[in-house]
Amino acid sequence: MPYLESLKVFVRVVELGSITAGGRDLRLTPAVASNRIKELERRLDVRLFNRTTRKLSPTEVGRAFYDHARLVVQSLEDAEAAISDFSQNPHGTVHVTAPLGVGKRLVAPIIPEFVDRYPEVSVRLRLSDRKVDLLEDGLDVALFIGKPPDSNLKLRKILDTPRILCAAPSYLEKRGVPQVPSDLARHNCLLLRYPRSPEWFWTLITAEGPKRMDVSGSYDSDDGDVLTGWALAGRGIINKPKFDVATHLKSGALVEILPETPPEPAMFGCLYPHRRLQDNKVRLFIDFLLDRCRASLSRG
Repeated sequence: MPYLESLKVFVRVVELGSITAGGRDLRLTPAVASNRIKELERRLDVRLFNRTTRKLSPTEVGRAFYDHARLVVQSLEDAEAAISDFSQNPHGTVHVTAPLGVGKRLVAPIIPEFVDRYPEVSVRLRLSDRKVDLLEDGLDVALFIGKPPDSNLKLRKILDTPRILCAAPSYLEKRGVPQVPSDLARHNCLLLRYPRSPEWFWTLITAEGPKRMDVSGSYDSDDGDVLTGWALAGRGIINKPKFDVATHLKSGALVEILPETPPEPAMFGCLYPHRRLQDNKVRLFIDFLLDRCRASLSRG
């Protein structure tokens, strides 16, 4: 078992790029994770990583060993999953990722209820507005809002969620309220941007059909909550899922603009690798997630 545990650490360190991140993912301190790697290197009598003060990368031997170690760890997880199918008490870990706003306001609140129902299952939630690679990062489920990516992954749609354009009253008093979509060209639009991000235009629903509006602003961010913070501070206009800003709309801190030509609704759904749904705990988590999220969003 210690050898298998060391293999798990090694695989996660390669996938996440650092001993600290790999150890944290397995709930180990950096010192324990580092010792597991050193024990593995001593056992194999090879160096698995090139180490510098700023970077950790697998050696050629380490990359070759990773391909086999990953299969061993995956086979062990598959074996555990097969057993859990025959058990009323599924066990193991579900690795989940979600955008920041969705994760904080929809996913995180329901995870404790899921764990209460299935106490032998652990859930690891990673929040990021950047795109992730499920297979490379060893994830089981990825929530998304927007256009589903082209991939080999399986998709389960939760629902289409309305989006709105909104800004703080202070911004609108200073810059004026847009009356037609073309007015957006004269406004500071706050965009969710990161390397290879697609967001540099907004698509609005008009009487003539969907209309693409090229928009820009003085600054952007890869964190959706940062954009909301800037909007609340009177810095510009944001394009957000309505549920994500519902509290601010209710309080009047943000005001909807161009309600007659709102942005296109965004698909809210989850992606998972084909083989993951063979795992009972993943199937149960996805079913639970869809049920609770649909109920929450339907209540408005």
